[in-house]
Parts: sequence; C-alpha cells; structure tokens
Amino acid sequence: MEKLNEILGKYVTNDADTTNKLLGAAFIVVNKDGILFQGSKGRTRLEYSSRGFEADDTQVWAASMSKIVTICGVMALVERGVVGLDDDMRGVVPELGELQILKGFTDDGKPILEENESPITLRHLLTHGAGLGTDIADPDLMKWSNFVGRKATCLDYTLEGWTVPLKFPPGEGWYYGGGTEFAGVAIERITKQRLDQVMEEEVFEKLGMRHTTFYRQEYPPDFTGWPRVQENPLMRGADGALTEVPIPVPAVPKLLSLGSGLYMTAEDHAKVLRDLLKSSAGEGGMLKKETVDEMFRPQLKESQRAVLKAITDMFHDNMVPEFPKDMPLDHGISGIINLEDVPGKRKKGSMMWHGMTNGKWWVDRESGIAATLFVNVLPQGDAVVTRLYDELERAVYGDLLPSLGT
Repeated sequence: MEKLNEILGKYVTNDADTTNKLLGAAFIVVNKDGILFQGSKGRTRLEYSSRGFEADDTQVWAASMSKIVTICGVMALVERGVVGLDDDMRGVVPELGELQILKGFTDDGKPILEENESPITLRHLLTHGAGLGTDIADPDLMKWSNFVGRKATCLDYTLEGWTVPLKFPPGEGWYYGGGTEFAGVAIERITKQRLDQVMEEEVFEKLGMRHTTFYRQEYPPDFTGWPRVQENPLMRGADGALTEVPIPVPAVPKLLSLGSGLYMTAEDHAKVLRDLLKSSAGEGGMLKKETVDEMFRPQLKESQRAVLKAITDMFHDNMVPEFPKDMPLDHGISGIINLEDVPGKRKKGSMMWHGMTNGKWWVDRESGIAATLFVNVLPQGDAVVTRLYDELERAVYGDLLPSLGT
C-alpha cells in the first residue's frame, strides 16, 4: 500500500508547478469483500491553498467512466425482462429508424446516403455495433453536418446532437459513438421515467452511492459543505502545464446521457466495480452471475473485431495504451476486453474503459480485483496519466496482491 501512495505522490504536484504533473488523483482497488487500497493525492484547484483531491468527497465529471455504472442499471432491467438485449429499438425510438447509412460524398461534397433496413438492437447500442459515430471525432460526420447545416454536436446533450448517419449497417462493424445515448433514450421511453430516476432505483440507492448525480452542482468559491466543489477540468498545454477550462457539456442537459453524463466520486465508482465482482462470484451482488457473465462475454463477431483492431491500432495511445499493440481485443457490454494476459498486469478476460477527462477503470474477474483511477485532465490520452496508470497497475499485481497473499 505504501508503494501505491508513493506512486500517486510522484505524479501529483506539491507546489504551483504543474508541468508534466497532475493536480490531483484518487485510486481505489477492490475485491468482492471490500476495499484493498484507497488513496488520493493533490488538490482540486490551481490555487495552492485549495481543498485536497479526495477519493470519497471530490466529485468530478466522470464522462465515459459513467458507462459501467449506467449499463449495470440497464442490465438490471434486462435481467427482469423489462427489455431484451436483442430487441429492435427502432420501435421504441423511431428516430433510430430514420437514420441512413453514410456511404461517402459526391465530387461536389453532397453526402451519399443509403436507407438502413437492419434492426438496431439494444445489444448493438451498448457494444458500439450500431454504426453510430462521435461527430466531433469523425471528419466525415462533421462534413455531413456542415453540408446539412447542422449546428448541434454530441457535447450538447440533445437528441439532435447525438443524431448522425450510420457509418455501416448495424451489426457489421464497431465504432465508438452515441449508441449508449440512444439506449438511454430507449430506457426512458420503455420505463416512462427519467434516466436519473431509473438509475437511482436500479443502482445508486442499492449501492449507497450518495454522491453520484446527472446534474452538475455549482457552488460559490467559499462553499464549505459536502460535496467539494465540482471542479473544472485541467487542460494540459504544449508546455506540459495545466490550466483550468470549462466543463464542455451543459450543466442542465436537455437529455441525460447514459454514456457520459455522471458526476461522481472515485469511491462511488469503486462501489459499482466491487458489486460486479460480488455478482460474478454469485455472492449477492446487484446482478445475477449470468448477467455479469454476459456483460464480460466477448460480443463481437470476427469482422467486427477486425474493425476494432484497426481503430485501436490507429488510436492506440488514446484508447488502449495499457496494452501491447499486438494484444487481441474484443468488446463486452460496457468496455473493451483483452483476450490474453497482460504481462505483469491484468489477466485475460478483463474489461476496461476510460473517460474523456482521463479517468480509467479495469475489472479482472480471474484475479478477483478491480480498480478505478479518477483524475480531471484534458485532452484524452494524457501521457502523464498513462504512465501513472501503468505504474499503479504493476504495483497492484506486483506488490499489493502478493502482500495480501492473493
């Protein structure tokens, strides 16, 4: 445990100089029975006198770290038969049925669109197999947006902002995008409840997650109550130093984002990972063991895995920097799965994902552990966080687990 604290301290600044350092970081390791390690270092604002960055009461925008939390709620509904993974969501969300497939552009820049005749299932939406992309990260989708005069983007948290043409027929590829957002819309329409109400009943209340919300809480600078002020992210500049920038999503969203909409603490996030391990062991977690088995089952067919491999090869340092470049990968229901052991780190069959502000988690069911790292840094793929995460994970397997006799 001392080793993990030393690593956190090495990467977090102790003074005003943030060059190639983090301002704050919280790291938690759990097994099915409880917390094996919980540590945090640093502060929440650039001012040296600001509050400490704490695992249990510093609430940050989780971004795509939200997915593992909210999808557990969706899977609870699947488990009870409220919705099926292979149900066609076009009947629930007619807007999905209107999406066309973008095949390219004419010489004068006009989009070439083709009607989609294939079902768009909940499974497609939760595994990024529906064909939906992220507009701000895709030149073709932005070219289409400009052509049709669309001003919205995915960061608007509106249905229009998530609505883009499909990049391929559903089930034929893999592409990271707004599938989870449409899944959230579907859940609201099926349950006739807001997404925050569904998640409160299915996840937050059951796990005692008192410090998790879909709504950003803004406090005056002198606020002294709980939770600590929702801090703006830090942007790393070309010189390696950090500056504060606004959170890039609205404080009061028109539609709640299942994929990236939560504000939460590291401690609350770790509660979900621990519960997955309990469920996986059949020891009274929130979900049935069979449900968690399905979440961790590789979901992609061979052609889809090839697309995933091509994308992760192209964006390795942003998407999968914790893996060797030749690591075979698949996707489960919530995150990427490594199909072989990572030397000195997690075992094969583990699942992981990251967030836009560089938070990271993994669940290793074979070793019986999971971990979450909360930071608050842009842009995604921060090299400092990548090095920190690698050192932390190697210390977990090389020092923490052996010290516990695991």
